[in-house]
Amino acid sequence: MNKIFIKILILFFLITNQSIAEENIMILKLKDGDVKIELFEDVAPNHVKRIKELANSGKYDNVVFHRVIDGFMAQTGDVKFGNSESKDFDLRRAGMGGSDFPDLEQEFNSLPHDRGTLSMARAQDPNSANSQFFICFFRSTIYSFWKSDRGNGIC
Repeated sequence: MNKIFIKILILFFLITNQSIAEENIMILKLKDGDVKIELFEDVAPNHVKRIKELANSGKYDNVVFHRVIDGFMAQTGDVKFGNSESKDFDLRRAGMGGSDFPDLEQEFNSLPHDRGTLSMARAQDPNSANSQFFICFFRSTIYSFWKSDRGNGIC
């Protein structure tokens, strides 16, 4: 587990990612190997559609992991300020941007935030997901409040 965390930390500073979405599998290409991500279109159809659109159009290419929290998650997907090959790249602002598409309405569900879960990042507004997502390192209960009234934000 430590080996995985160290690799993610290295990604935060040095690595960019490229992704390709086919069907409901997304391949996140990292320096140390590929990460295969299964998307659940039946659970969050609009969020999955957005991730596929951005991946297939190359918007996620060269986007850095801008937020890594030990024991919790790694976040990426800021296609505006987080693309290391863009003129707009600004690591200080990475995490504040999104795509040119409108924000998505929530599609919360009952799936837990287990280790390896990909979930859309959003601001306080539940209808603010756009392009950013995070991958959980371990089962997370930080979002347990969603279960009682709206569910979880899993893709």
